Amino acid sequence: MSCNYAEGLSAYENKGVLGIPENFDSEETVAKKCKELANLIQESKHVVLHTGAGISTSAGIPDFRGPKGVWTLEQKGEKPTFNTSFDEAKPTKSHMALRSLVEHGYIQYIVSQNIDGLHLKSGLDRKFLAELHGNMFVEQCHKCRRQFVRATAVETVGQKHLGIPCKSSKLGNSRSCRGGVMHDTVLDWEDDLPERDLDMAFMHSTIADLNITLGTTLQIVPSGNLPLKNLKHDGKLVICNLQPTKHDKKAHLVISSYIDDILTKVCKRLEEMLPLSLLKTAQSHPMLVELKNGETYNGHLVSCDSWMNINLRDVICTSKDGDRFWRMPECYIRGSTIKYLRIPDEVIDMVKEDAQAKSRNRAELNKNRGGNSSQNQNQRGARTGNRNNFGVRSGPTGGGLGNGGMRAGPSGQGNRPQVQGNKLRK
Repeated sequence: MSCNYAEGLSAYENKGVLGIPENFDSEETVAKKCKELANLIQESKHVVLHTGAGISTSAGIPDFRGPKGVWTLEQKGEKPTFNTSFDEAKPTKSHMALRSLVEHGYIQYIVSQNIDGLHLKSGLDRKFLAELHGNMFVEQCHKCRRQFVRATAVETVGQKHLGIPCKSSKLGNSRSCRGGVMHDTVLDWEDDLPERDLDMAFMHSTIADLNITLGTTLQIVPSGNLPLKNLKHDGKLVICNLQPTKHDKKAHLVISSYIDDILTKVCKRLEEMLPLSLLKTAQSHPMLVELKNGETYNGHLVSCDSWMNINLRDVICTSKDGDRFWRMPECYIRGSTIKYLRIPDEVIDMVKEDAQAKSRNRAELNKNRGGNSSQNQNQRGARTGNRNNFGVRSGPTGGGLGNGGMRAGPSGQGNRPQVQGNKLRK
């Protein structure tokens, strides 16, 4: 439990500013800001998430400095009314959303201050995660430094010996450690942060063009200062937290809402930004794909998922310098590696005609309902139809694909972002 973990820590006077009142943006403001955040993620090449206790409160694990946080209530001689055990806690919508965003290339790394183990429980690959304050479900040998995941949470705090010999002897493919003893990985006050995790967190935070904080007041250092490391390189900082933080003025965007709600809206927006109807129609048609590394793949589209991971057949590949060519019977291209797509004009015209037909059908259906409400519904149907139209961008394509490019938004809406793989750039 969060309370048991807090009670296991050494006595420490300066626990930061506690119980700051929470702020809530209006629903309309949250929707607008989440749309902007989704755009920032799409436009960025290296996105790093910094997570705090606020992403686990919906799992029943209380935070520490919120109005009902463990340490806030401790000052009043009280304890939280909800306190799920670490063993029983399940990953939240936010944890699962972050795993999906990492797997599909939208997020490159996650830096966490949490010790609840929910990131790993969600299925997130450890190579994408730095756990700066340890993990209740991970133990480490003090001698060979190998780590092992436990089925249950440790009962100690402060990297204490667990009285268990190193488990490397149970690994059939590695040399056994002699004399090693397991200890917990959870830090106490003033303990040194794990070197490898801190190095990786520092590197990713520095090279990120977008650092996003989720559910943390950024009071604990050095983890609280890592999201600012990219600012001197013209990177951006986005803060998502109900309580104000000391770094709000340095942020490009601040969203005050529940983290589950923010990530739900952002993921929905990212999925909507992908022209799925266009790609589904383009199946079996020729397509030119340019990757971020400069290579191009010219073939016929076999399939594409909602994250724009695509399969091509009968592929002709060209090196980034254009001096080498080779053929492949088929290939799989991850959406996060794509810079640009080109699709024939005929496919774009088919999608436009289909959208217009659907709009006419809706209008006719609404008209048949009669009454004054019919006119209003016709107008709504017309607007809905416009949202499904794709404008055409003319220009040479190479590879015999005609003049087709594509825009990611409705025609007639002005300066919409241009589709470049799963990245939409203005």
